[in-house]
Amino acid sequence: MKTAKNYKWELLALLSAAFFFHQADRAIFGVVLSSIKGELGLTDGQLGLIGTSLFATLAVMVPVAGFLGDRLSRKWIITCSLLFWSAATAVTGVARGLLSLILFRSVATGGGESFYAPSAYSLVAAYHKTTRSLALSVHQAALYIGVMSSGFLAGWVAETWGWRSAFYVFGAAGLLLGLVFVFRLRDAPQTEGRSEAAGMDRPGFGEVLRVLVRTPSALLATTGFCAVVFVNNAYVVWAPAFVQHKFSLTLTQAGGGAMFYHHAAAFAAIMLGGIITDRVVPACPSFRLRLQGVALLLGAPMIYWLGMTGQLGATWVAMAAFGFFRGLFEANTHASLFDVVPPRYRATAVGLMTMTAFLLGSVSPWMMGRLCDVYGKAHGMTVGFTVLAAAYVVGAAAIFCSLLFTFKQDRVVE
Repeated sequence: MKTAKNYKWELLALLSAAFFFHQADRAIFGVVLSSIKGELGLTDGQLGLIGTSLFATLAVMVPVAGFLGDRLSRKWIITCSLLFWSAATAVTGVARGLLSLILFRSVATGGGESFYAPSAYSLVAAYHKTTRSLALSVHQAALYIGVMSSGFLAGWVAETWGWRSAFYVFGAAGLLLGLVFVFRLRDAPQTEGRSEAAGMDRPGFGEVLRVLVRTPSALLATTGFCAVVFVNNAYVVWAPAFVQHKFSLTLTQAGGGAMFYHHAAAFAAIMLGGIITDRVVPACPSFRLRLQGVALLLGAPMIYWLGMTGQLGATWVAMAAFGFFRGLFEANTHASLFDVVPPRYRATAVGLMTMTAFLLGSVSPWMMGRLCDVYGKAHGMTVGFTVLAAAYVVGAAAIFCSLLFTFKQDRVVE
């Protein structure tokens, strides 16, 4: 049997594959949104409500997922999560109206996806101690590859066989990967302490909550993450429809372009950010926060430019620039939280941070849809992207407050 040292890269590959489908399945809806709207006769506000319901479900369920991730087998939590959300994705293809889309796409898919992240991130952290930023960056990069691929593939499948087939294809592929996880995925190594696997010495939910509330740096890291999720949720749901309407593109061109340029740049940035951070942090522990704060501050004008420009080429450039700064931030999203939270609380802490971010971020898809209903799609999207840019500025302020006032005393040294 492979040692933990050798197995850690196989684990990373497995979890990255799962995260690929985790994000690809989520992005499909935005890619085929215009086709769904045309066939089912839904308003922009109703389409936004479907996205909001998905992210709200994630927000409600992910603390439960994190709490269980600190107590039960992370292997089986992750595996069952993958199988469940993949099945829900496939079933979304039979939806016939708003209620069935909310049930299959939002409640079922979101409920399944919510159990993945807390256990997956803490499992990666358990196996990768000296390569943590790089490993978490590689795992995060799977998000971008999944969304980029879904932009082109889901658009092409939808144009060729209809939007329902896109859900069938991606759902079936995720189910096959889940079967591989049954045999290949392993729990945390013995060095993490058998108490984790045996269910002993588990921190209570209230205990973890008190630790986070009394750790200002954790709250500020959560605020920065909230800003990123608020923007990301709106982007993944509405960006393809935005460029399709504004520049009269085909479904494949709009979905592929909106997802590719943004996430390709984010992929490059997160890999670069992970490598650089692992090298610099030993000598400068606050470097993660410096990088994150600057990334949000520089990303804000790119988001604003994206909403304002009237040229397709400039739109692709703005999407890519925004994606690059997003990637620099996300290279350290969870590592920054782990810097100020002790190991025994981390899965639950990730769950609480994700809950908060997705609860607030669930509003943005609905907000964009309502702005389109009220002001028309073109002007409504422009107003919406201005609000999203402002969210990045708020997130940057939170990160810099942590850097200047709280990080030094809150830091956990391993």
